[in-house]
Amino acid sequence: MQDFSGKLAVITGGGTGMGRALARQLVAEGCDVAVCDVIEDNLAETLALCRGEAPQGVAITAHRCDVRLEDDIADFRDAVVRDHGRDYINLLFNNAGIAGAGSFVNTPRDRWEQTFDTCWNGVYLMTRLFLPLLMASDEGHVVNTSSVNGFHAALGGSIPHTAYSSAKFAVKGFTEALITDFRYNAAHLKASVVMPGYVGTGITRNTLEITGTDVVAFTDAEIERQKPRWIENGFVSDPNATADEIRALWRDWMSRYEEGGMTSEEAATVILDGVRSEKWRILVGSDAHAFDAAVRAAPEQAYDADFMAHVANQMEEGDVEE
Repeated sequence: MQDFSGKLAVITGGGTGMGRALARQLVAEGCDVAVCDVIEDNLAETLALCRGEAPQGVAITAHRCDVRLEDDIADFRDAVVRDHGRDYINLLFNNAGIAGAGSFVNTPRDRWEQTFDTCWNGVYLMTRLFLPLLMASDEGHVVNTSSVNGFHAALGGSIPHTAYSSAKFAVKGFTEALITDFRYNAAHLKASVVMPGYVGTGITRNTLEITGTDVVAFTDAEIERQKPRWIENGFVSDPNATADEIRALWRDWMSRYEEGGMTSEEAATVILDGVRSEKWRILVGSDAHAFDAAVRAAPEQAYDADFMAHVANQMEEGDVEE
């Protein structure tokens, strides 16, 4: 799909970050777009931006949809058909996600499943319910957002990240399975998995608003267990730091993290270029390439204590192909 003009794209998680950036870039290229999100203020802002930038005749619609819920997705699908006057779509970007719920041992089950269901079931259900509209197109492409945590299932190399990582591994495997399925059963469809690294998307702020829980919602007991390791790796400098002080350190780190890295706009450009090139795997950022190379080169060492230092050294030495 070399030209997006005249096509119809559906984007989940379109209220902020890469979803919003994808919508804006596609609209600018003459593509009709339907976005969804669960945070209505963010969704309204995306809609206003896209309508202000859209060339004449390009349609942009926005819909509230919780991608964990099949009924919400069915309503979204029916609204896309109605509002855009088409019985097909060309592009499906399964981009929605939330973070947190890192520990399978300590995180409450409902909170753990909220992250897992958003990041995995949302991809499955969206693809399942929108498949007839993709099948009805002349050409279609499913683009599923995984993560570097679909290569490596720990945050920063040492922090449990089980719900998010499990979901992102599932997204990666599902997308790879679709490649052969589409080749033999729907030859006009393609599938790509996006593996972003460090991209400033606002996911921690959105997670807090959606769940009411900090991404790093450590209990006092967890902090006491983890404090020696955090002191050893230099994250915590004061051995007498209280639990609240350590939580504040984490919130500050997450806030600064979201302001750095590749921008959402840069990431969206990489993704769309990958779709045009029919790449089935789209790695976003030098850290994504470094994680991929490091895990493939030494899979048995991927969870050793010094693995992150190995990845960092590769990046510093420029020993990463993009």
